[in-house]
Amino acid sequence: MTDAQETAAEPDLRTTGGGPPDDVEPAPIPLLEPREGIPPVVSTPEALDSVVAAFAGGSGPVAVDAERASGYRYGQRAYLVQLRREGAGTALIDPVGCPDLSALGEALAGTEWILHAATQDLPCLREIGMAPTRLFDTELAGRLAGFPRVGLGAMVESVLGYALEKGHSAVDWSTRPLPEPWLRYAALDVELLVDLRDALEKELDRQGKLDWAQQEFDAIASAPPAPPRKDPWRRTSGMHKVRRRRQMAVVRELWTARDNVAQRRDVSPGKVLSDAAIVEAALALPLNVHALTALPGFGHRMGRRQLEQWQAAVDRARALPDAELPQPGQQVAGPPPPRSWADKDPAAAARLSAARTAVTTLAEQLNLPQENLITPDTVRRVCWEPPREATPEAVEATLAAYGARPWQIEQVTPLLTRALSATA
Repeated sequence: MTDAQETAAEPDLRTTGGGPPDDVEPAPIPLLEPREGIPPVVSTPEALDSVVAAFAGGSGPVAVDAERASGYRYGQRAYLVQLRREGAGTALIDPVGCPDLSALGEALAGTEWILHAATQDLPCLREIGMAPTRLFDTELAGRLAGFPRVGLGAMVESVLGYALEKGHSAVDWSTRPLPEPWLRYAALDVELLVDLRDALEKELDRQGKLDWAQQEFDAIASAPPAPPRKDPWRRTSGMHKVRRRRQMAVVRELWTARDNVAQRRDVSPGKVLSDAAIVEAALALPLNVHALTALPGFGHRMGRRQLEQWQAAVDRARALPDAELPQPGQQVAGPPPPRSWADKDPAAAARLSAARTAVTTLAEQLNLPQENLITPDTVRRVCWEPPREATPEAVEATLAAYGARPWQIEQVTPLLTRALSATA
């Protein structure tokens, strides 16, 4: 329960030192139940048309969620979309049977969407034609309001006093037909999102942070899709063990071969070949299938044909001329790792130390995570290449250029100005 929800008639046990006697069991938290039962899954154009009409005629914001099959299928596509709106009830839509939800997206144009951890679901929703112009992110709202646990279950429990069913978040949502317990779990994910949004709005307003939250929500809604990662094979887990360029070439060839197989079979790349196996092969540089089979991850359970395709990838890397071998990881744009600052630029290291201390202190005073007050990357960039003159105006312009929101600029400009000036 938030401070905004407590009434004067009920003493705040956190401040009065009161509470139930030690021998009294606390009242169990009620398990949330669907108010209208579990709706049928929408999987035909005709059924989708009915949902579009119902939600277009609804009122107020719309709660939205999506379930993916991470760890089971290739990519991050949605395999179930859940919605709830006043006057329309709850809808469960199968994007396999209804791959184009643009009509639904258009029907909800201008409506506020409520999502929990919006940045996780927006990419897969955009793929099927759904993108909000206005949103409220209950997870981000919880962070800004200072809640220590911001998972949906924890938020519903602490703010609204209900327990959500657990246990189905990591299942294979590409399964068809979807089991009834999974559908129940999915429907409950949007059951109280509107109520949670309203309670959090009141709490943010009480703390004077509602405008901050809206700026963050607007930034998420207007952000363009993330560009494809350059050299995604470099993100292979355990890559730090791979030092030589020839070994890097093996990682690249095996990663690419695995990705092609995973995409063709529509399975998670990790189910085709593990990152650990790729790194083992890169370090060992096996000369033949027999040597490859002896490595962890390439055991007897793997068929001869599979082993031969992986060895072929290793052989391709071994045959590359030196000029075509990958270079060591290129430093991304921006400052070097902070651990090297003391040697490369002691003044910058001093600026960063002062700035980090000030940001930490302010974040604690405002009761929100440091990374939400200002991103660590922004602090590093400002400290590594500070404005020529450490004036508030110059610092504000620099922060704005790095994408900081107005509320963040207002809060951190004074402390960053002092940090840059004190170490000049």
